Amino acid sequence: MPDKSDSSLVRMLAVLDLFTERQLAWTAEGIASALQVSLPTGYRYVKLLADAGLLQRTPDSQYTLGPRIVVLDHYIRQADPVLQHGIPFMKELVAQTGLDCVITSLYGNQMLDTHRELGSQPATLSYGRGRPRPLFKGAAPKVILSTFAPPQLRRVFEQHGREAAAAGLPTEWPAFRKYYAAIRRRGWYFSNGELEPELAALGAPLLHAEGGVPGAISLVTTVQRMALIDLGKLTPLLVRAAQDISARVA
Repeated sequence: MPDKSDSSLVRMLAVLDLFTERQLAWTAEGIASALQVSLPTGYRYVKLLADAGLLQRTPDSQYTLGPRIVVLDHYIRQADPVLQHGIPFMKELVAQTGLDCVITSLYGNQMLDTHRELGSQPATLSYGRGRPRPLFKGAAPKVILSTFAPPQLRRVFEQHGREAAAAGLPTEWPAFRKYYAAIRRRGWYFSNGELEPELAALGAPLLHAEGGVPGAISLVTTVQRMALIDLGKLTPLLVRAAQDISARVA
């Protein structure tokens, strides 16, 4: 029989999942209602999370995410092996190309940019560190999913089929698998105005040891600027950096 304290802890931590771009602040009453717990239980969850610094109370008696999360994010950056090994290579790519360089990782079903090195003419990106990206649009998500084994990729297809179709991907499993197999064989993907109309990106996968978080490294700039660049010369630089980072992380 599950421990009641474990169940309560899971529900309390679910409070953090309520905060999204659409709703950045909650009342204690709203939290209790959303989690379908009693009002006293909702207040208890809020108090414990606030005491831990994971929530903070605003002057109008609502709650937002707390400062402890900022501190934890700092620790995440320091402990991330991809960033530890990857940032020097990112800086080198920026120096060689003048383009922005971005590392993206997949955590669960969320694509997240974890670091960006600015080029000589920094692009305006809608998706920065911590803001989930679409699963099926852009260079980084394409090369990350291309590294999945067929059973893992099929689960993504079955769970997010509508989102994939909306992104213009094949709606039948054999064609979907073939699409990503082609990217895997190529070893890179070029996105031209795919995620954001004014931006282009060239991405390559970061291949980690068993159990590692799948990731990608991308070079990003405007569509107009990328049109003036020889992809035949740019691609080997990116792929080599991806291989070097992967080797060090492994």
